[in-house]
Amino acid sequence: MRTFFPILLVASAFLTLAAQKPQEFDISGSPAWTDTGIDLKAGDSVRISATGTVHFAGAQQNGPDGLARGWLDLVRVLPVNEAGRGALVGRIGASDAARAFLIGPHAQIKAPIDGRLFLGLNAASNDQPEGSFHVTIDRVARPASAAATVSNAPLPKLTQEMLDKIPTRISDSLGNAGDRVNFLIVGSEARVHRALDTADWIQPDKSIKNAFLRGALDSFSKQAYVTMPISDLMLFGRKQDFGYAQADPIKVIATRHHFRLWRAPFDVEGQPLWAGAGTHDIGLEKDQRNGKLTHKIDPAVDGERDYIGQSLQQTGLVAKLDYMTPSNPVTEAKTATGGGFHSDGRTLVIYLQPDTQDNSLKFADLFCSVLKQHNPDTGEWGACGNYLENSGKEDAALPPLPTKYRVLIVPGILSSCASNAPAFDEGQKYLREKYGMSVDLLGVPNSSCEENAHMIAGYLRDQRKSDPRKFIVLGYSKGAPDLQVALAQEDGAADAVAAFITVAGASGGSPIADTLPEQINGWVTKFQNMGKCQGDLSTGFKSLKREVRQAFLASYPDPVVPTFSIVAVSDKDNTSAALLRAQELLSVFDPTNDAQLTKWDAIVPGAKYLGAARADHLAVALPFDKVANGELQKLMNHSRYPRAALLEALVRFVVADLDSAK
Repeated sequence: MRTFFPILLVASAFLTLAAQKPQEFDISGSPAWTDTGIDLKAGDSVRISATGTVHFAGAQQNGPDGLARGWLDLVRVLPVNEAGRGALVGRIGASDAARAFLIGPHAQIKAPIDGRLFLGLNAASNDQPEGSFHVTIDRVARPASAAATVSNAPLPKLTQEMLDKIPTRISDSLGNAGDRVNFLIVGSEARVHRALDTADWIQPDKSIKNAFLRGALDSFSKQAYVTMPISDLMLFGRKQDFGYAQADPIKVIATRHHFRLWRAPFDVEGQPLWAGAGTHDIGLEKDQRNGKLTHKIDPAVDGERDYIGQSLQQTGLVAKLDYMTPSNPVTEAKTATGGGFHSDGRTLVIYLQPDTQDNSLKFADLFCSVLKQHNPDTGEWGACGNYLENSGKEDAALPPLPTKYRVLIVPGILSSCASNAPAFDEGQKYLREKYGMSVDLLGVPNSSCEENAHMIAGYLRDQRKSDPRKFIVLGYSKGAPDLQVALAQEDGAADAVAAFITVAGASGGSPIADTLPEQINGWVTKFQNMGKCQGDLSTGFKSLKREVRQAFLASYPDPVVPTFSIVAVSDKDNTSAALLRAQELLSVFDPTNDAQLTKWDAIVPGAKYLGAARADHLAVALPFDKVANGELQKLMNHSRYPRAALLEALVRFVVADLDSAK
């Protein structure tokens, strides 16, 4: 399930209804989209409720939440591919770039951009359902704090000289000139991925093997397969860094929006620059190089350029769109396969909102200094860059840590099954012994996030009765969404917390969560002497499904307390044997992963990003290298990591950040 860009909110106490009469509509399958006449400004909210039923031929009646997804939905073209057929859906804006989002029986929508609200049914163009939904829309007054977040930082400026350094066309591996470079993006890699993910662009598979794997996984979860591979093409002497596509089920082989993206060899006033070549596949034709079938592109390539810009602008994450013309514009040419195209020669420049949340370089200095000066893990560790994506300086001042905060660690799923390998065990002891800090670990069962959140909130409330100090809470793996739910939904939880840290946190869920329980059951059998498993694994893993976690993020888009995220990233050379299969599966979705989560799903939206640990998902937190178990050592053969140094650096960073905000 992709991240729908309109922000869906549950009812919040701090919002009050505006003194306006509710508006009512009847929504049926005709017309496809109903114009509500409600114009929204970025940050405006409306509360929507719906009743009634519709009926498709050959199916049961359904309410606004739609029919349960079935196998036939894999080959249906629906406005919201992941939602049930017949559900109430909406979109902001009438353009083709306005992506639809699920509403269902109840939702509160916060608009990311200015635009008009449209409502419709999640139905194919040839569907003719009977019945309708009666929809009531209440406007919600927007407090000042709910306004769209727009950075006041000045935007970097791409110059004509910079533009002319970028080749005007990409090429195939033989050097044959192809598509034109028709758009540029200025912004950090993290912001680029977030904007594209929010706009519902998907990374295509990188090989036929990956296509089969992803197709099988998508079918298992009844998700339509829309990620057919794209070929590798060249710019700056190398193949694309990323490819993205939007496609409809069934039509993906012949028609889809897609583009390739390359990091330019220079920045724009310190901001990364990305060069893109986008085309719209509209069918198949003969490749004039070899006579084989290939994709036929829409020859009016400016339409795809503008569509890409409009789709990103819909997210509210774009600061500015601009057009520039290279000194040697390409207005008419042929692709590497022989198809012709034409253009006005302009290049679209997309300036993303400046990223003020990336603190990875600053954190790297702190981590490297702790590892060098204190070495709380003891032993020889070598270069700091072996353990963190960014290699930092080693001379940061490290004053004693204050005891004005308590630290609470909530581990992930299976923590009760491996109770003799507690998360950050070495770091917990070190912080207590060296600094006298209060550090506790709250073991949680393999239950749903909501059940664990209730348990966490009870613990926090009980602790505050005897000690008024607030907590710095750290959520590892599933402990992160457990804590997110507690902070957002449980009374008193947020009041007890000064800051929230996620370490390889499953904030966005995992696209392979459905496949993991079978693996985990095997591990539990092997490690049954390590602890006593509590809870139900299947229930716990349902909470980690990407669609579940993305739905939560849509309902609670903003961190409740100051939030910080560090991810883990590994490859086949530093992933333990027990996780290698999962790493291979997850690489089908994104090669930047820790063998359980993708990098981007492990970052809480709105959190301060602290960088990436070079470790697999287990090694970054769990001391399996310290457990005397021969079979376990063979399976967890890449578990050595300076976890105590990581924990100390995390606590230091957060304490300093909280102090600076006062």
